[in-house]
Amino acid sequence: MTTNTNNKEKNILDSVIYSYTSDTNQMNEENRILKETVNKLKEELDKFKTTPLMVCDVRDIFGKDAIIRLPNGNQFYVTVSEECGKLKPGDVVLTDQKNLTIIRKMPLTKQFDIESFVIVEKPKVPWSAIGGLDLQVQEIKEVVELPLKRPELFKKIGITPPKGILLYGKPGTGKTLLAKAVAASTNSTFIEVVASELVQKFIGEGAKMVKEIFELARKKAPSIIFIDELDALAARRIEIGTSGEREVSRTFMQLLAEIDGFEPLDNVKVIGATNRKDILDPAVIRPGRLDRLIHIPLPKKEARLEILKIHSGSMSLGKDVDLSNLSADMEDFSGAEIKAACTEAGYFAIRENRTSIIRRDFLRGIEKVKQEEEAEGGDYMRMFG
Repeated sequence: MTTNTNNKEKNILDSVIYSYTSDTNQMNEENRILKETVNKLKEELDKFKTTPLMVCDVRDIFGKDAIIRLPNGNQFYVTVSEECGKLKPGDVVLTDQKNLTIIRKMPLTKQFDIESFVIVEKPKVPWSAIGGLDLQVQEIKEVVELPLKRPELFKKIGITPPKGILLYGKPGTGKTLLAKAVAASTNSTFIEVVASELVQKFIGEGAKMVKEIFELARKKAPSIIFIDELDALAARRIEIGTSGEREVSRTFMQLLAEIDGFEPLDNVKVIGATNRKDILDPAVIRPGRLDRLIHIPLPKKEARLEILKIHSGSMSLGKDVDLSNLSADMEDFSGAEIKAACTEAGYFAIRENRTSIIRRDFLRGIEKVKQEEEAEGGDYMRMFG
């Protein structure tokens, strides 16, 4: 009887101890989770209380001191923190806003994420997509494609291939298409830049962007830098101008320096495009820079027929469509306008619920493009009298 009583008491005691132990473990776990939550909240609050640091450029180093340049252009002589490590001119650093002491060095020396400013791609435009420009295609192949594909040929002959070319002509004649086609044929990285985007607000920023674009091109070589609307940056310089014009001039001089370059361009080619060759500065089109000037004219009758065949190749054409006669009706049309006429012809067929395009659709499309051109010309005349 005594033994049974003892066993019962022991079982009750074990049950109480087990229950207490499990409750204690659960409370400890909950306590640990609450402590972690509180610590994370404190960290977040500390982040909100932290003073933001200013991004500056190092201009020069003098022992434990340095000259920095602020984003607004002002320069200051400041102290370098011991935790900052070794600095050199050109580094990007973080400084305290109050006394401008250099706190630490940023891991990147680039001020701009340059790939967000330019279009970097591997084009897939074949030479067959370009019609009526056989002579121009041949010249571009000699200047851009041949040096990239067979550099040893130029070494044997003992000449240096041109660094770049300038494509000039009226809008819509195929300048950008030619640049993409040569990039595709050489399997090069195509870096497209609009010249007006290189002009920045603060002094020196545009020049830095030009420098970083060429650095990116060298890193991704073989590559082609295509600068569209070059006249926005490389217009003829004048002696007297506003501060904005002087900044454009500084950016332009950086472009000339990069093309001439202390560092060879090697497998980097520069292609410029403009509608206004007459206003370009002579410095950019002299031999040694954009050596070869290639005029892209409006297509003649045979060229218009080739372009029309390219753009209508995937279209469902009726039996009465004679492309030769239609190309004769497209007098003074550029390649872009021929494409626009084909698109308009397709719209006229869609409006009449047809799946094939007949001659009448093309004629109406051509007429519509002509009317739009005449309207633009009239606006121009009214504007200038």
